[in-house]
Amino acid sequence: MTVGCKDPKTGKMMKQSVRVSNPTLNFINVPIVRDPKLIPRGLPRNKHLKIESNGGGHLVREARVSTLLDSMRASSPARARPASAATRAASLDDEQKSWIQRHPSALSMFEQITRASVGKKIVMFLDYDGTLSPIVEDPDRAFMSDEMREAVRDTASFFPTAIVSGRCRDKVYSFVKLTELYYAGSHGMDIKGPPPGSRCNGNRMNNGESVLCQPASEFLPMIDEVYKTLVESTKSIPGAKVETNKFCLSVHFRCVDEKSWDDLAKQVKLVLSEYPKLKLTYGRKVLEIRPTIEWDKGKALEFLLEALGYANSNDDVLPIYIGDDRTDEDAFKVLRERGQGLGILVSKVPKETNASYSLQEPSEVMSFLRRLAEWKRKSLRASL
Repeated sequence: MTVGCKDPKTGKMMKQSVRVSNPTLNFINVPIVRDPKLIPRGLPRNKHLKIESNGGGHLVREARVSTLLDSMRASSPARARPASAATRAASLDDEQKSWIQRHPSALSMFEQITRASVGKKIVMFLDYDGTLSPIVEDPDRAFMSDEMREAVRDTASFFPTAIVSGRCRDKVYSFVKLTELYYAGSHGMDIKGPPPGSRCNGNRMNNGESVLCQPASEFLPMIDEVYKTLVESTKSIPGAKVETNKFCLSVHFRCVDEKSWDDLAKQVKLVLSEYPKLKLTYGRKVLEIRPTIEWDKGKALEFLLEALGYANSNDDVLPIYIGDDRTDEDAFKVLRERGQGLGILVSKVPKETNASYSLQEPSEVMSFLRRLAEWKRKSLRASL
């Protein structure tokens, strides 16, 4: 955009162009002015200005951190408002009942789900953290139980099954340890299937080879550079942890004191201001840094359906996606827009979602998977 400022030598008004370097991050670069008092008017309000020295002049760089802080707080448990315990309980109960009516439990609606699958091939998509494993303070210790692993293995013996996670694909595999699955790491930017020649529930890739999709390969050097910079710039903030997921990064603040969230947000914003090809999103107590390409968990779902041969078979396939995070909403939205498949949100509290059904926690996910496998087992026996 163009703004006016006064030339300190002539006193005349001059037009200056202002370039928005990254609308997603709310950074605005303003041309160098010789006097800080002559900062152009008309800039967006409720933002924080940072003035840096540059060759005798002053470069005005504006970083809006408040929006990011709001997002960080939104991913945290809500604080109780000043009210009586009875009033809060009644209000929450009413809200929960209303939400459950719109997103009923996948366990209580199990028969309806199986009826919808008659004559169709079920394809399972599962998030990892908060879905197959509990959310823990140390992301490196988000282990799934042996019982959950067996439930996933049993499910995969009947249905093509994929793990779709923001984690690095190799990291997710080290947790799950099942070769017969499809793995989509880095929010779907790193997809691979079972080894060539292997068979999973009677299905095989059309070309007989494992799936491999890496649409963001060109960003690897940049991601690695940003990772090193963030590790260095956040090491002074106790509890902050930067995790590399190969094609994206995660900045965990679950163990960071809320008083330090502002400092963490500023550090992340400052680093990313130099990388307009990267975007910032957030999940449950985590900031996600990803390439700006049009790719997410919804795209990964569509890619896997096509790779499995179900791209144009809306009447023959029933995708079921189970996840707990904001990033899973991309997949829920795809299913809703296609009018095909079922999204199941894992959450104990009401949330805005495109999912059709809900489950409260990983233990209910395990029960659902076990029940689904047993239903299929009985169906096959009955058909003999």
